Amino acid sequence: MPALTPADLAAARDRTVDDVLPGPGDPPLRVLFCGINPGLVSAATGLHFARPGNRFWPALHASGFTPRRLLPAEQGELAGLGLGITNMAPRATARADELSTEELVAGGRRLRQLVEQVRPVWLAVVGITAYRTAFGLPKAGVGPRDERWGATRIWVLPNPSGLNAHWTPATLGEEFARLREAAG
Repeated sequence: MPALTPADLAAARDRTVDDVLPGPGDPPLRVLFCGINPGLVSAATGLHFARPGNRFWPALHASGFTPRRLLPAEQGELAGLGLGITNMAPRATARADELSTEELVAGGRRLRQLVEQVRPVWLAVVGITAYRTAFGLPKAGVGPRDERWGATRIWVLPNPSGLNAHWTPATLGEEFARLREAAG
């Protein structure tokens, strides 16, 4: 990936990143990962979890979801594995805390509609604070939820951002692996 300039990042603010979803000929959607919102590097490149230091791709591999560590530029390979990616709030910001409560709640409504359309077996929301805010569940924790959206089960994962120091790469991989085991 070419080096991004401060001007590139500034121009990426408020952009969106397309969802990664299976197409015709791909296996059914086992897990739809939902990030909080695109960061500026992701918006500048059009690739999910693209910031160097984000631990999503290493956790996905460490958990066994992917046969090797994929690069953000290889996100299209997820559909062939029955995996997809979307975001709670569509607009790019430098930090997730720049999003308003209203944006997260609206993103939660959009996410419910998307899940109704694409019908994943599991929805994995990557970011506990965003999940709590979007769905008015202040005590929700990491792990599987009892609720379902139709036939879709829900799992809340920790935010893989390098800013989330509470979760190490190893513990992130373990939590992602718990979901992978449940997803089959």
